[in-house]
Amino acid sequence: MLLRPLLEQALARALGRSRAVVLAGPRQVGKTTLARKWLPADSANYFDLETIDGAARLAQPQDTLGALRGLVVIDEVQKAPELFAVLRALIDRSDAPGQYLLLGSASPALLRQTSESLLGRVEVIEISGFNLDEVGASAQRTLWLRGGYPRSFLATDEVNSFDWRNDAVNRYVEQDLRQLGIDIAPPAMLRFWKMLAHYHGQVWSAAPFAQSMGVSQPTVRKYMDILTYTYMIRQLQPWHQNLGKRQVKAPKIYFRDTGLLHALMGIKTVADLVTHPNSGASWEGFALEQVLRIAKPDEAFFWATHQGAELDLLMFKGQQRIGVEFKRADAPKVTQSMRIAMQDLKLDALYVVYPGLHRYPMGEGVEAVPLWAVLPSN
Repeated sequence: MLLRPLLEQALARALGRSRAVVLAGPRQVGKTTLARKWLPADSANYFDLETIDGAARLAQPQDTLGALRGLVVIDEVQKAPELFAVLRALIDRSDAPGQYLLLGSASPALLRQTSESLLGRVEVIEISGFNLDEVGASAQRTLWLRGGYPRSFLATDEVNSFDWRNDAVNRYVEQDLRQLGIDIAPPAMLRFWKMLAHYHGQVWSAAPFAQSMGVSQPTVRKYMDILTYTYMIRQLQPWHQNLGKRQVKAPKIYFRDTGLLHALMGIKTVADLVTHPNSGASWEGFALEQVLRIAKPDEAFFWATHQGAELDLLMFKGQQRIGVEFKRADAPKVTQSMRIAMQDLKLDALYVVYPGLHRYPMGEGVEAVPLWAVLPSN
């Protein structure tokens, strides 16, 4: 098991200033492992709602939680939506002795209950699989192929990693969605998810999916929203402003974990990956996710015009506008599209992130940056 010091520090800071913290993310990314660093599973203050015993112990939540002191952990909190009203009342009481760490597998229900019942009362920390900052630059290719789910990344070999991810995909559509209260036929969601894998890195439109699957556009939009809510898909929204140009106004979609993307596409090995026709799109999504997790911008978008100019990532951080292009090339060069983006978007800097070794200037305000160089220590 890899240590995750930055995530631990973020959680420690949140618990140091907030009465309640929500640790949200997909299943199997390490939420429970992280929580148990603060409170062991056999503690009277630890409630796992996936177990019969854990749920039974919270049958009378007002009395049970109101009497507890110190940190209280509730795992899979979205399974008991009635708890949110109780927690709101306890958090609002200045004399209530408890502090609450709520673990939730991301779902529409968890997001809705958090926003409706606990808005302004909790701090939310999103947890995902390992990122490049945690595994180190030397493991970049393994992380790209296998993704960041701990059991996939740490598997003994590529066969076991691929098998685990295949099982995770099937478990998601057959069990996880149902347990999250989402009623969708597993074959339909699996078919949609596999189709979506071939659109990774492209602008999203519901129409071709609806036509291919023989369902309505609202239905496929529902499928997309569910994959987004559960952190399977990132919908990167477009940036548009009055430039006198027709600009793209639909989101781009990316798999948040390339390991799952590769499982759905049948990519088992590094050799399969680097020779695959969608290798460039896969690497773009992988690099984009790493940059977003490490840079932590205030806001992030992509930008494109109908005339062909585009920018893979536009980040706002403070007063700065930072542009990022992702190129799976040995020696990327400045393009006309980059020049247009620099001028039209008034970028403070434009970085071209690529899988090479060296950092070098490409032109005024434009710099080539290896992916490993975005790590904080560099």
